[in-house]
Amino acid sequence: MTRFLVTGASGLLGLNFSLRVGSEHQVVGVVNQQVLYQAPFPTVQVDLSEKGAVETLIKQTHPDVVLHCAALANVDTCELEPERAFRVNAELPGELAAACKRENIKLLHISTDAVFDGQKGAYSETDAPQPINTYARTKLAGERAVQDTNPDAIIARVNFYGWSLTGRRSLAEIFYTNLSSNQTMRGFTDVFFCQFYVDQLTEILLQMVKKKLKGLYHTTSPESLSKHHFGKMIAEQFGLNAGLLIPSSWQEAGLKAVRSPNLTLDSRKLSRDLEMTLPGQKEGVRLFYSAFCAGLPKRICEMGRSSA
Repeated sequence: MTRFLVTGASGLLGLNFSLRVGSEHQVVGVVNQQVLYQAPFPTVQVDLSEKGAVETLIKQTHPDVVLHCAALANVDTCELEPERAFRVNAELPGELAAACKRENIKLLHISTDAVFDGQKGAYSETDAPQPINTYARTKLAGERAVQDTNPDAIIARVNFYGWSLTGRRSLAEIFYTNLSSNQTMRGFTDVFFCQFYVDQLTEILLQMVKKKLKGLYHTTSPESLSKHHFGKMIAEQFGLNAGLLIPSSWQEAGLKAVRSPNLTLDSRKLSRDLEMTLPGQKEGVRLFYSAFCAGLPKRICEMGRSSA
């Protein structure tokens, strides 16, 4: 049985990973501002950006593996608070990588496809990143801090969806919420990505640890979709009205932040090193629907509410 320490355990990946893995392994979740109530795994509340917090946490929990999901991920917040973004997204991963190296702990650091500008697509691990905003720049700095400090760490660039505490953390949730309320929603036909359903990603991350991989991996589905196509898949799986989806360009939407149009990643290195065929998009959407039918969104939502 492996002892996992999961930072950002109230976030979408951290929470779903902990729920999925906790039945077979020991999991301790780290939360900060958003605490969890009646979670089926122990949690500790700590601000990891405080001086000495990382060292103290490692000594208290004695993990075999650290899954580092915690980040300042809101793009607008990062633009408004660049120093905080740099502290959380860049400096903290380096400190955690150093602590894990000293204690011989495996680190699995979660990064993002957003380190690229999206002008080319089909990016491999050898392509030079071109971040276009503070969030992406600080996440790239975090990658490099981990690489420089702990070469044995895994760095996984990801894109994923699933059910979250708020019900609005992933695009799939937003599509479901709007369409189930008979609200129209834009679906960008010129923005492409290759995301995993979060349980697919969890299984892949476990295999990466089991195989003792190290270094940088594009940890995404081998199949890419436009956001409009993805919305249609959600509508069809849930029996909702796909006609409510308005095909459009992101440039027509009046968004404040510039979008990276093609963040498709080449995941052949991961497939090769895991010696497996990575799962596709239809399977992920079916799993997302099955989790809904099993009541997972409600159970997760309750963990974010105090009974007091």
